[in-house]
Amino acid sequence: MPYDPYQALYLHVPFCVSRCLYCDFATRAMPADDPQITRYVEDLVMQIRRAGKQGELAGVETVYVGGGTPSHVGSRHLSQLLYALGLSMHLTPEVECTVECNPESLDERLVRDMWALGANRLSVGVQSFDDRLLRVLGRAHTADEARRAVDAALTRFENVSVDVMCGLPGQSAEDVRASAEEAVRLGVTHVSVYPLTIEDHTPFARMVMRGELVEPDDDVEAEHMEAAAEVLEGAGLHRYEVASYAREGFESRHNTAYWTGKPYLGLGLSAATMTQNATRRMRRQDGQVTDDLNPAQMLAEDLMLGMRMSRGVSDELLARASALLPAARGVFEGLARDGLAVHEGGRWCPTSRGWLCGNELYGRIFDLAT
Repeated sequence: MPYDPYQALYLHVPFCVSRCLYCDFATRAMPADDPQITRYVEDLVMQIRRAGKQGELAGVETVYVGGGTPSHVGSRHLSQLLYALGLSMHLTPEVECTVECNPESLDERLVRDMWALGANRLSVGVQSFDDRLLRVLGRAHTADEARRAVDAALTRFENVSVDVMCGLPGQSAEDVRASAEEAVRLGVTHVSVYPLTIEDHTPFARMVMRGELVEPDDDVEAEHMEAAAEVLEGAGLHRYEVASYAREGFESRHNTAYWTGKPYLGLGLSAATMTQNATRRMRRQDGQVTDDLNPAQMLAEDLMLGMRMSRGVSDELLARASALLPAARGVFEGLARDGLAVHEGGRWCPTSRGWLCGNELYGRIFDLAT
């Protein structure tokens, strides 16, 4: 049985000016003029063209150039990638095309070049507008550079997102609130709020092992997430996903594709690809199969991912899932009884408590497939 066409494309640019202390992504710190970057970008261009010739990009509706720090590689390399996309697929204004940027490498010239070549959304990795916390994270930029970068992005792009982190060592709820307020003041249309996670094999993990750093506290992170939500929702950015807030019409379509089971193609080092049809869903990374789901597991995953979104899961999807997962309705009724979900308007939606107790919410749903 043929696989459904890809609807989203992810391009991985694994280079940064330096590695942050919490980062476990597939990235390398090297100068922007290193010949390795040129060779990598040229190979990625060939992968894009090959995918285009094979028809794999014909149904793509969203593109995300992530990393690493794509803006670190500079205008010439990013222009090569965006130009290759323009030749290999229908990179029309209707296609959401996001480029990740960090403040230390984003200026008005790069903004103009990306805009001219078809990008229409920028995601700026701010993490905090507090210099003290930026130093804790090992970020390569200052708060003032972050403000200047967002201002530069807004000279051409209406659709600008920033990332803000919470649960950081020495961070208070007021610190989180201040960064959220600054993002609103600058005029961005989308904010993602991520709690710190200590990943294996990172400097932060080694610091925890040595007793130099305390692991994030779940209750503190919940307090921080609530503080951010109060500021952002009060400013008119609605929470459409557990960690994402947007003005109406500026929700990330690419991220939503991941949460709604749309097939996606990943090109570049460690980029993941998801293929599916009615009987199978597979994820591959670096040539290895990381997930291979049967129809029942696919439906359990769709229910779980659906509850990351504020719109939740429709009665129709739950009914379809119940045909293969007879316990599904009982699980959702239990979530509602426990205050983790609510049933209204023909949909099962997560509550704020459900999002704060995400491990329990998602675990109970995904256990349906075991």
